[in-house]
Amino acid sequence: MIYILEDDSGIQRLIMYSLSKEGMENAGFDKPSDFYDALGKKVPDLILLDIMLPQEDGLSILKRLKADTRYKDIPIIMITAKDTEVDKVLGLDLGADDYIAKPFGVMELIARIKAVLRRVRKDEEQDIIIYRDITISKAQRTIKVADKDISLTKKEFDILVMLMNRPGVVFTRDEIINNVWGYEFEDSSRTVDVHIRTLRSKLGEAQSYIETVRGIGYKAKEI
Repeated sequence: MIYILEDDSGIQRLIMYSLSKEGMENAGFDKPSDFYDALGKKVPDLILLDIMLPQEDGLSILKRLKADTRYKDIPIIMITAKDTEVDKVLGLDLGADDYIAKPFGVMELIARIKAVLRRVRKDEEQDIIIYRDITISKAQRTIKVADKDISLTKKEFDILVMLMNRPGVVFTRDEIINNVWGYEFEDSSRTVDVHIRTLRSKLGEAQSYIETVRGIGYKAKEI
């Protein structure tokens, strides 16, 4: 089930029709209050969330969902008419899985939905990663540094897993984008750098485990 929170009736109907043709069950809402009512009855597999909405803006809704243990792991794709770097980075930093600006092609949206769902299914594979004093549970999406719980956004978590899975291997910024976001977008390099910076700050003393390879990308120190 995919929930679509979009107040433009024409766009909402187009998305719903396109998803139905792909065999994807969906439900559309034009007001956050109706969306919340449905969410309390059934948790969807993915949410398409517009930013400019009546009652409450999409970024506020995103923040609320990510702070709620019942809904924090639902993948969310932001849909908006805004197309500035600030909006993109803010949405991604708040935990959005993807970001697409209007006007967009329906096939591109479908492709991104499928890419996000594939990543989510892959993330659900049970696996424990132990790197020095860092312990990562991919199944529970938790991380401990020296037995202290660390809270990361989904993208920060995915980047850390990618690096810690293969210590010593250098990943270019493009590789990180393709593996974590599933596609490239404008100013991808800066987005990766922003996420690495916030990830390091949350790791505290363990931030030195992530090394910058000048002119190329990043790696986890060899054990």
